[in-house]
Amino acid sequence: MNNEDLVSIITPSYNCSKFIGETINSIISQTYINWELLITDDCSTDNSCEIIEAYANKDPRIKLIRLTINSGAGVARNTSIEAAQGHYIAFCDSDDLWLPHKLEKQIKFIKENNLFVTYASALTCDETGKINGINLSFPSVSFKNECKCDWISMSSLIYDASKLGKVFLPIIRKRQDWGLKIKLLQNVGSTIGLYEPLSIYRIRKNSISRKKSDLIKYNIAIYRNILNLNTFNSYCKFFFHFIPFFLFKRIRKKLITIKL
Repeated sequence: MNNEDLVSIITPSYNCSKFIGETINSIISQTYINWELLITDDCSTDNSCEIIEAYANKDPRIKLIRLTINSGAGVARNTSIEAAQGHYIAFCDSDDLWLPHKLEKQIKFIKENNLFVTYASALTCDETGKINGINLSFPSVSFKNECKCDWISMSSLIYDASKLGKVFLPIIRKRQDWGLKIKLLQNVGSTIGLYEPLSIYRIRKNSISRKKSDLIKYNIAIYRNILNLNTFNSYCKFFFHFIPFFLFKRIRKKLITIKL
């Protein structure tokens, strides 16, 4: 396998000692072996770094980067992207998991379809690792549709940095992962993904992504900073585009989960 097939896996870390070992093991278990794992720790106060260093000492593909100031997941991810050497950029959060054939199937899919960006469905689990649902991907996602609601699981996202260059996340505390997807699709127009679930998204009780009540301002920040909308149009987009599609997304997930 040559160097142009290298996948750089981007993982932000903050007080993730409970889950980070399981996450790293799921990456080590990949059938696709040409990868580097770049974990940027955002000033954890637990023993996350010690756990990561133990893995890095055993496997040179795993690299730990430490931030000196707590800066948020966006800065942590961007720091890893800056250090990435890979042809492809992939993402795996520090409490999520990859299924063993995840990279192998997605890299093959990218090459066969000559894609710049791709994604896949994702299973969901609780804090104990028990599978409790599924986020089924749509066959295709366009820039226009991604602006309405986030349809792509972050830990399934891969883009080809050799074609697009390194695309970085907007520097905001929340929703910066959605902002990256919008930026990528703004470049390519639309893309396709795999229907098969290839990752597992962990739903945690106190997860930052589950605090929906204070996300309005971060949605507005995406509309203002990435889409260049004024304040009035940003709020219109939130209430008349995002909210209806967000509710549709939640209802769709519940209906699909009931059928499983």
